[in-house]
Amino acid sequence: MSPTPATRDLRFAGRIAGFGTDSGIRLVIGLWQRSPFGAFVDVMMEDARGHRTLFAPSAQVAEFVGGTYEFDEVLVVPVAAIRIDGGIRVAAGHLSASMRIGPISPLGRLLRAVPPTLATRPAWLQVLDPVARTLVPGVRTAGTAGNGRREFYGVTVARRIVWADASLDGVDLGAFAPLDPPVRFGFGSAPSEPHLVDLVTTIRVPAER
Repeated sequence: MSPTPATRDLRFAGRIAGFGTDSGIRLVIGLWQRSPFGAFVDVMMEDARGHRTLFAPSAQVAEFVGGTYEFDEVLVVPVAAIRIDGGIRVAAGHLSASMRIGPISPLGRLLRAVPPTLATRPAWLQVLDPVARTLVPGVRTAGTAGNGRREFYGVTVARRIVWADASLDGVDLGAFAPLDPPVRFGFGSAPSEPHLVDLVTTIRVPAER
């Protein structure tokens, strides 16, 4: 499946981290190294009531990401990530999170068997989608997004997150937990077992007329 004259592909290369807390808050953190908007970090949060919040570093990112996924609240705040010993720390306005990253997981070893040039190709990801849904419940590799867009997730490496903590407005969000239930920002979720994945996300958007 290739773009047509009526569509164009936007590619985002980087990492996504996903984990939960025993308060019911789940976080999905995007660490984008290359994108149409340059390098940036964004955070998606869903709480135990199902309220979905996007923390975006700019109005431009907020508009695009908010138009691709579904949120109840969009906040434009400073968002940044730094490396710490054994992991990553992220700050997004009054939200902060730290993660310790472990080894490549069994899922990651399976993914490494696929050449990266194939693993990130939309046509391959469309074919792979039914298999991915069976192997990892909640995970999708291709599907529809907001505003007539289609999206393709090409993961090349997957590492376990072995520990994480988070706080919001200075209040601890609870013990590290699986990302369960699945988040509802788009057509699929991150794995329930907390992971940090390297990937290329392709978003196919209607061409400007």
